Amino acid sequence: MTGAERGGGDTPAAVPRAAGPSPWAPLLAVCAGYFMVILDVTIINVAVPAIGRELGASLTGIQWITDGYTLVFAGLLLTGGALGDRFGNRRVFCAGVGVFTVASAGCALAPSTAVLVATRLVEGLGAALIVPGSLALLHQAYPRPAARSRAFGLWGAMAGIAASAGPLLGGLLVATVGWRWVFLINLPVGAACLVLTLRHVDASPRHPDRAVDWPAQGAVVAAVALLTTALNEAGRRGWADPVVLTTAGLSAVAVAAFTARERRARSPVLPLGLLRSRALSGAAAIGLLFNFAFYGMVFTASLDFQHQRGYGALGTGIALFPAVAMTMFASALSGRLARRTGHRPLVVSGMLLAAAGLAGWAAAGADPDYALLVVPMMAAGFGTSFALTGTTTTAMSAAPAAYGGTASALFNTTRQIGSAAGVALGGTLLATATTYGDGVRVSMTVGALAYLAAAALGRACVPATTGTGRAAGRRGAR
Repeated sequence: MTGAERGGGDTPAAVPRAAGPSPWAPLLAVCAGYFMVILDVTIINVAVPAIGRELGASLTGIQWITDGYTLVFAGLLLTGGALGDRFGNRRVFCAGVGVFTVASAGCALAPSTAVLVATRLVEGLGAALIVPGSLALLHQAYPRPAARSRAFGLWGAMAGIAASAGPLLGGLLVATVGWRWVFLINLPVGAACLVLTLRHVDASPRHPDRAVDWPAQGAVVAAVALLTTALNEAGRRGWADPVVLTTAGLSAVAVAAFTARERRARSPVLPLGLLRSRALSGAAAIGLLFNFAFYGMVFTASLDFQHQRGYGALGTGIALFPAVAMTMFASALSGRLARRTGHRPLVVSGMLLAAAGLAGWAAAGADPDYALLVVPMMAAGFGTSFALTGTTTTAMSAAPAAYGGTASALFNTTRQIGSAAGVALGGTLLATATTYGDGVRVSMTVGALAYLAAAALGRACVPATTGTGRAAGRRGAR
């Protein structure tokens, strides 16, 4: 155990190895883990039909293969952040990579639907340990604002690469070597990630005096899992269904229980004072809104391409490529531009561009030619990732360093909730509209409005400098 990991309190980490001869090795290590998590979200969609046929899975089993991972991932993100702050973010990040990699092997070898669902749940646990630590480790490894902005930009671009590679790679693997390779591909990536992290990422400070409040953690898990379940079921059952209303109501009860517990807790999971930081709470809300709009668009477009236009799984992945491909470099570009302009104008302009893209799709008609949809998809993909770097930097800079894992977990939890809500609402609109084309147009209009709301929040909440946000975060934590 290193001195940094033995230390407690708010002792800063040692000078990161990023200052040495391999300045981007920590970024490569962290992004490898994040890549696996995001790839697993998108690659499974094209593999599910083949999995269902081979394992004889029922419709419910197929839904749990996809939704079980998301439920555990979203529900345990705050737990992962709290554990990282207590035991050291590098240690928890490596534990998450190990759990995720072993669970991926279990998925690949699963002889039945039940075993596959169980191992997918364990994968979600690994993902919940990886993601909060990934941002906290980058925040630690790159203390200079310019380098940090570039690192966060490339971290966001990695999500775009994984999202765009998922449908294409999944379709290729299923068509050639079989669906089990959708999971086996994680094994070499996970092994490389562990080696790079242990060699090139400095150990993180520990805060052993911060006890993990398990009742509050349980309330968080219940609230997020119940809400995600309600949103997912709403897409199939409708918003007025008793199951949806009951789970949503229970989620609200869990939130109330969590809030009451946090007010009395000696070491809260999410210090309520942090939420008084306009930068942190605003960044979390922006993340929810742009994930709601973008992933709602991808889901709705995917159904439109397959059910209305007759595209296959690989064809759908190719058709969506203009949207997700733009995310590959938009985040990196915004990270570079932020040094000259600050993050606020980039967040606002990105959200306005994405809103214009979805509004253009809605205005294209009920059954537009595919060629008319390319530019709107590119605008939505570019605008979302263009705003991601500034929003991420705002969230991470708004909290004290001792709460880096918690801030990352909060930001990514709201994004996961936004994704689930966008998919659920998109499914409901398609199911209840007079025609399929009308459902698509209404879904795109709602997404455009969400982007506009995110632009307004960006104007109000993203500080002119990251230092402002960090100061606000320190005041809020106290």
